[in-house]
Amino acid sequence: MGIPTEALTKTTRRFERGGDIPTEDYHDIINELEADGELIVQRVPEPYIEVMTKYGRMKKIPLNTTWHHKSCGQCGHIPGYSTSIFWLVRKLGFDYIDPTDQTSCTAWNYYASATSNSAAQAAVAHRNFAAAYETGYFPIIHCGTSYGHYKETREELMHHGDLRRQVRDVLAKFGKPLVMPEEIVHYSEWIHAVRDKIAALQTRDFSNVATVVHPACHYYKLVQEDAIYDEEIYGGQRTATVSATIVALGGQVRDYSTWFDCCGFGFRHILVSRDFTRSFATLRKIEVMKQEANPDVVITHDTGCVTTLDKSQFATGAAHGANVGVPVMSDAQFAALAMGAHPFRVCQLHWHSTDYRALLEKMGIDHEAAWAEFQQDLDDLKAGKKKYLSWEDVG
Repeated sequence: MGIPTEALTKTTRRFERGGDIPTEDYHDIINELEADGELIVQRVPEPYIEVMTKYGRMKKIPLNTTWHHKSCGQCGHIPGYSTSIFWLVRKLGFDYIDPTDQTSCTAWNYYASATSNSAAQAAVAHRNFAAAYETGYFPIIHCGTSYGHYKETREELMHHGDLRRQVRDVLAKFGKPLVMPEEIVHYSEWIHAVRDKIAALQTRDFSNVATVVHPACHYYKLVQEDAIYDEEIYGGQRTATVSATIVALGGQVRDYSTWFDCCGFGFRHILVSRDFTRSFATLRKIEVMKQEANPDVVITHDTGCVTTLDKSQFATGAAHGANVGVPVMSDAQFAALAMGAHPFRVCQLHWHSTDYRALLEKMGIDHEAAWAEFQQDLDDLKAGKKKYLSWEDVG
């Protein structure tokens, strides 16, 4: 079942009739660069699923042997985000690596402070890609900002030979080659590709759960032709990731007028004008969602978006009596809960600021019993009965 949509635009119809696509195909360019000895292309391993991107090109999403490029914001602020992704991979039986030699993408420099330079930024990105290539596993990017930044870095390297030379020189000092993945894949694209497999293992009924989706700017507005679209999701006029996953899990997807707006994070905003960020998130997003859609939960797919939409309600909205109070989580946490994941051991919702207890009740989850189980885990850790929670503990 799809989402009711507006009609296809004239632009989309023109592409269907064989008109020129307004962007180049990066596959052709990186393959030519590899043939010229400029770089190595890491191919997407089988098995993979092909999905359609904005202008009808197909993108390969690997299912197995994935190398997970973690998000500093997830690990630091929303740890249940990352653990939910890993839990899903394990429950579906796929092989993966959680690397110990990954660095931050340093996109904070790139977007927020302008204190870095193109060669340094690209060298950081491709040192990570080389680290993945050396393992034989294919990189999956957890953070929407890293994902967008790496796609922009790819654009720069494709078209600037001097930059490629500088980056190769930097990487040579580490003994690493210049590697370009055949696809730059966001974790939510992986979830999108396996959504039917997730639905097949669903243990909780989400048919009465009303959601709204905030599509992350850094996912689909940067190098927009590389994001996933589907004609059954808003007529192909909005990215299909997240929305299609919710539909597959039986949840309701409700619309609201400011869906295109940034969550308010904006990188420079959150650093130099935090009051603007929090006000924007509350007034332009959460209040509009409440008034127009009255959702049980907001689902998004980027670190900054979950953080901003969740924390702003507590930091600003509640303090000023705004019409807020909608829990926020990632599609990974939503999917994991659908498959029976523990709300605290796996999804770690206690790190979230907005009250989620009514949502859990609607999902059929006894949050009081789950919290008691989690508190027992903490008591066991304090008493030395356990060194840590293992994967066997979390199910």
